Amino acid sequence: MHDMLRRKPFAMRASHRLTLLTLCVAVMIAQLDTFIVNLGARAIGDDFGTGVGELQWIVDSYNLVYAISLLAGGMLADIHGRRRIFMIGALVFTFASVLCAAAPTPLVLIYGRAITGVGGALMIPASLAIIRVVWDHPAERARTLGIWAACNGIAMALGPSLGGMLIPWFGWRSIFLVVVPFGLLALFMARSTIPESSDPRRRPFNAGAQFLGALTLGSLTYAAISAQSAPRAMIAALAVAVLSALLFAMVERKKGPEALVSPEIFRVRQFRGAMIATTGMTFGGYGMAFVLPLAWQASGRLDAAASAAALLPMSLVFVLVAPVSGMLSEKLGIRVVTSGGVTLMGCGLLLIGLGGLQPNITAAEFGLAMTGLGLGVGSGPLSAMAVGNVAAARAGMAAALINVARIGGATIGVAMLGACYAAAGGGQHGLLLSMIAGSLVQFAGAGIAWIVTRQPSPQGRI
Repeated sequence: MHDMLRRKPFAMRASHRLTLLTLCVAVMIAQLDTFIVNLGARAIGDDFGTGVGELQWIVDSYNLVYAISLLAGGMLADIHGRRRIFMIGALVFTFASVLCAAAPTPLVLIYGRAITGVGGALMIPASLAIIRVVWDHPAERARTLGIWAACNGIAMALGPSLGGMLIPWFGWRSIFLVVVPFGLLALFMARSTIPESSDPRRRPFNAGAQFLGALTLGSLTYAAISAQSAPRAMIAALAVAVLSALLFAMVERKKGPEALVSPEIFRVRQFRGAMIATTGMTFGGYGMAFVLPLAWQASGRLDAAASAAALLPMSLVFVLVAPVSGMLSEKLGIRVVTSGGVTLMGCGLLLIGLGGLQPNITAAEFGLAMTGLGLGVGSGPLSAMAVGNVAAARAGMAAALINVARIGGATIGVAMLGACYAAAGGGQHGLLLSMIAGSLVQFAGAGIAWIVTRQPSPQGRI
């Protein structure tokens, strides 16, 4: 019977199915919020009279604070309980969504998005760590992560569709209110469906390392956001990032086993490869999701509703492919599906850049489908590669780090590809330049990850 369950991992207990459902609701609301905001950027800008720079801050304030808070979120989940931190994150996320909906000025909206980032940083790494702990068999975990990742695709499909329907009828504020019921549902279900778990060693919080890590991530993200509009601020932020990173390394070296980020985790080839490939994947993917709808609507090529419909090939293909990505990684090897998935995304972006603003956007639609295929093939196995090669006690921190890579790539991608689009004057030239930049980063990430993971790590789990 035990062997049968191993061969058919989704003949699982009802409690495990409910746990997975709760975690899927959480990841859906986080991604739903992101994709709806991307589509609503034009309406928000028209209402408040803001330009591309402020719109980038409305998108990136979430990403900036999310990146800053991730290390703390992962550590708190390991120390104080993954279910507890997950529930706190869901509560903060829901409250912040209400604040965004009621925002009277762009500044309040930016602050609301920032608080939403705190909720996401508590909720998402905890959910990924819970999967690592509850599904301890690698094959079960890989397939579970495929379903978990597929919820990103469902959110990608629902986000533009809901946004396209809500914005014309109820205004942009409704795109924040729509996630509130899902947040309350995740909070309600978590108490009874998620088993509590934590690191029995009870590592100290390590406030100094937390501060320096947050300063490093925040400075890098700010440097990317201000690259075009404030070059002096960018240089200052990069200097702060380098200095704080060096201090962070010094503090961590002295802490030894009690370090916030154990140096041994980066000696695992699979973990390094997952970090690199994830960064490249989200740099191009999220940057494209910001630039393409903006280009369509700014040029008058498509309105909000039509943009939502035009984005569907990416999300639908992703939804179909992601649940079987675990099985694909078992048959083809996790190295092939991760690097191959990111490479497919790079090819898709090139097609989008070439055909996105043509009279016939068939080439761009094919590029979106190819992007969704690559994302669906690679995203679940990348998470499995990251958390599956560390001990369960470090699951929260591993989940936080892979999300640092994800949101770091996304934030810098939105900032840099948005800057490329604006620098080229928008239109076809701006879209093409930004998509070429995104695809080159994805190809580089896939190639480096392929080289890094060419042999299994001899160190094993840490």
